[in-house]
Amino acid sequence: MSTTSVQLRACGPLSRLDTETRRAIVDRSSTTDTTVRARTAAIIEQVRTRGDAALLEFARDLDRVTLTALEVPRADWDAALASLNPDLRQSLERAARNIASVHTAFLPVETVCSPEPGITVGRRPDALQRVGIYAPGGRAAYPSSLLMGAIPARVAGVQEVIVCSPPGADGKPSAVVLAAAALANVDRVFSLGGAGAIAALALGTQSVPQVDRIMGPGNAYVAEAKLQLVNRVAIDSPAGPSELLVLADQTANANAIAREMMAQAEHDPDAAVIAVLTGPKVDRLTTEIVDALDAQLATAPRAEVVRASLAARGAIVTVPELNDAIEFTNAWAAEHLLLVVSDDVRDRTLAALRSAGTIFVGASSSVAYGDYMTGANHVLPTAGAGRSYSGLSTLDFVRWTTWQEVTPSAAAALADDVGRFADAEGLPGHAAAARAWGQGGTT
Repeated sequence: MSTTSVQLRACGPLSRLDTETRRAIVDRSSTTDTTVRARTAAIIEQVRTRGDAALLEFARDLDRVTLTALEVPRADWDAALASLNPDLRQSLERAARNIASVHTAFLPVETVCSPEPGITVGRRPDALQRVGIYAPGGRAAYPSSLLMGAIPARVAGVQEVIVCSPPGADGKPSAVVLAAAALANVDRVFSLGGAGAIAALALGTQSVPQVDRIMGPGNAYVAEAKLQLVNRVAIDSPAGPSELLVLADQTANANAIAREMMAQAEHDPDAAVIAVLTGPKVDRLTTEIVDALDAQLATAPRAEVVRASLAARGAIVTVPELNDAIEFTNAWAAEHLLLVVSDDVRDRTLAALRSAGTIFVGASSSVAYGDYMTGANHVLPTAGAGRSYSGLSTLDFVRWTTWQEVTPSAAAALADDVGRFADAEGLPGHAAAARAWGQGGTT
């Protein structure tokens, strides 16, 4: 391997990694800093007891801005949309159309079945009444996150969509976030960020209405607040730093893989980026990817962030057999998974991948396209949570109502079996209720 300035946490055969190195690239879970946990708990308690007054203090002390009101008037969103750069507006509108199209196609539907004559059981999706969408701010504005939350909510039929986003120096969220709010036709927008915003949405204050569920990414305080309040409000999924796993074979292009690794690593020094290479000639591909990373880092605007991320959690590992690579990939459960393998194994490999937040198939399916424009959702589980959580969809904006009907004749046919169950469980009232129908009904 050529001499290079790029440093990776691991590089080489997976089987030869020592226990500490393997743990470093596999275990992305993180115990929340005790300071973050304690400060978040204190913020939540202040919002619980003091409401708006606490939120206004947080804006002054944490965001360095004096607010006269928490809510942003709709006229400000409309003005932001009207003054948006026309090309950028066109891009946001295209993304919004695609998000609406994809999430409409994935709408859940009512199902009714009849397991026996006279028994009907149905399950119906009912839209949530009110949801909260968190759009991050601070060092960067994320109108894409607002669209990814608000548009599926509208598609699902949510009655009221509330947005919180941190205030800038003018006391309002960034103009592009406000423009996205107008484009998505949300109901209300608040200049609120961090744990205070999550607490306000979960608990309600004098100005901020309590919501049924909170969606959207955020910093460590946002993530911690969601976890501390999960007994009061539903959330999307546990979230952490961005991550990418590239599963590739010898047919892959090293420059393309390096670009994708760079793109995810630039998010955060804690981002986790790994390439899993399988099949013949992967030693050469490893060298080519490292060289490509080194070349691209030379001109990368966020090179310092990328270098920190790659050194802490970046890896290129080789696994001889495809089935073993798939097993490792499923266990790693990536937020973003890029699959770049030969056509003859692509479909069966895709079918075998069961725990990624979202899968990008083929080198041209850049993760960046999914972040912004394909219509699929970019609010995704991280840190291995993909083994049990899915990416945000219209399913997250509904709750399910189950209903059932039993005709008198079917009730009579069920009576003896239900009575025996109830007797076995020591519930004579249940047994009597069932057997009454076996004896002619309500007599």
